[in-house]
Amino acid sequence: MHIIVGILITHLKNKVMGMHATQVTHGIKISVETKFHTENSDPENRSFLFVYHITIENKSDYTVKLISRHWDIFDSSGEFSQVDADGVVGEQPLLEPGEVFDYESACDLTTDMGRMRGKYLMQRKMDKARFYVTIPEFELIVPQRLN
Repeated sequence: MHIIVGILITHLKNKVMGMHATQVTHGIKISVETKFHTENSDPENRSFLFVYHITIENKSDYTVKLISRHWDIFDSSGEFSQVDADGVVGEQPLLEPGEVFDYESACDLTTDMGRMRGKYLMQRKMDKARFYVTIPEFELIVPQRLN
C-alpha cells in the first residue's frame, strides 16, 4: 500500500539527493526533485520513504488556481495505486503570472524502487476555464540501487 503524506515537510535530516524532472503544460512549469529519506525508512519492514519537492511556476499570461491533483504510483513489485484529492498540502494556491508555489510531500513504498506521475486540475481566474497540467513522471530509487 502506498501512503501519500499530505503535510508540508519543512525540516528533513538524512536527505539523499535523487531524481529531477520538469514539464511545461499550458504555460505552467512543473519541476520535481526527489530524495530518499533514510531516517524514516525501515527496509527490514518494507518501508521506503521518498520525499518529493514540487515547484509550480506560472509562466502563462493568466492567473490560475490549482483545484485538485491526481497521482499514479508504481513500485518495482508491480503494485499500482492512484490518489485523487483537492489541492496540495491543504492548499489550493492561486498563482498570478510569474508567481511560483512550491511544496514538499512524501510517498512510502514497500519496495526500494518505484515511480510516480500525475496531473493537476487548474482553473483560469478570468473565465473559469479548467485544464490539466502534467506532473512529469519521476523515479523513486534508493541510492544504493544506483551503484
